[in-house]
Amino acid sequence: MREQIKTSRFPNGLVILTDHMDGVRSVTLGVFVRKGARHEPAELNGITHFIEHAVFKGTAKRSAIDIATEMDRLGGGMDAFTMHEETGFAIKVVDTELESGLDLLGDMLMNALFDEKELKREQKVIIEEIKMTEDNPEDHLLDLFNEEFFPDNPLGLSIAGTPKTVRSFDHAVTSAYHRRLFSPENLVIVAAGNVDHERFVALAKSYFRVTEKAAKRISKGRKPKAGAPVLIKQRKDLEQAHLILSTPFVSAPSPERYAADLLVNIVGGGTSSRLWQKVREERGLAYSVGATAAMYQDCGVFSVYAGTSPKQTREVVSIALEEMSDIVRNGVTEEELALAKAQTVAAILLSLEDSSVRAGTLARMEMVHGRQISIEESIEKTVAVTAKEVKAVAKKYFKSSNIAFGAIGNLKGFRLRREDLAVE
Repeated sequence: MREQIKTSRFPNGLVILTDHMDGVRSVTLGVFVRKGARHEPAELNGITHFIEHAVFKGTAKRSAIDIATEMDRLGGGMDAFTMHEETGFAIKVVDTELESGLDLLGDMLMNALFDEKELKREQKVIIEEIKMTEDNPEDHLLDLFNEEFFPDNPLGLSIAGTPKTVRSFDHAVTSAYHRRLFSPENLVIVAAGNVDHERFVALAKSYFRVTEKAAKRISKGRKPKAGAPVLIKQRKDLEQAHLILSTPFVSAPSPERYAADLLVNIVGGGTSSRLWQKVREERGLAYSVGATAAMYQDCGVFSVYAGTSPKQTREVVSIALEEMSDIVRNGVTEEELALAKAQTVAAILLSLEDSSVRAGTLARMEMVHGRQISIEESIEKTVAVTAKEVKAVAKKYFKSSNIAFGAIGNLKGFRLRREDLAVE
């Protein structure tokens, strides 16, 4: 592990991490929460995302415009996001503004007022965000598909919630959930760049309640049982058909993740991948095509996505299934594997130059693995993956009975049966 990484753990569960980078004048400060949308009760679907927005709307010390002005003065916008298993806030500042940046973060996240008038305005903003998602066919398809893929589980619900749930987030509801969400046991505070660990910890103690007792716990989230839907949504107004093929996959902490990452890369991770070459370069069937993997604490999802003409949808689906089937039967070539490894190692090494990436990596390593996995270990385990191991992952997860399909577009008359989704 890089000697620059230091960790302080507190009895109430809060963790503070720093990664000192030589030769830079910046520091990325981050506050990450170990909870996200999947940990919400159904009646509060979207509350975490709502709080992510609402903390920008003022404290006793700063108004909303004060917060916006100070972010600009510090040199850049704050990156805030809500995902299914984590929530994060990060800001990159010049090293001389470390204390100012931490003061701003701490005040916003720990002392938000949640004024009723401001919340009403933000409800309208988020409802417009939900409408915007529904107008975007790729995003809309993903929301519809996830609901079918993870039935009866919060992983299948929209991170933003619904207009009905969002309208219910008044001061009392928002404040109560905020206290539980930002409980010390859920917080990981990080800094990467020109930072001294001891000074950063001392400052964090000033702006975050590091000695506060843990609040009432938020649920860990139920392990989902994936469905295998075949979902076709008719939209006459669309020129393209957007499609997705998914199957359960490797979880984030799994030892199989190194082979799984390389498998995703080979199938559809870049311009040299099988899908890009077969679908786009050789046949010209799509502009956008690829594969991704979402890895959670207790499960994962492998997905192929593409946008194509409605009349070419079946052909694109067939190519994707053929490539998945070929890897299940024949595995990957040594040349493909070597290229995927080179890309992965390069991405790891290049990420060392960006303090924002390093800050996020600090937090994710802590939240997923409970420790910092060194660059050397990550590279060593990536390079050690064999073609046999990649094939084994494909054979384990690419099963016909588990493959799900979703499409949205002008698809009148298009049909796809479960038996059409065979890869074995």
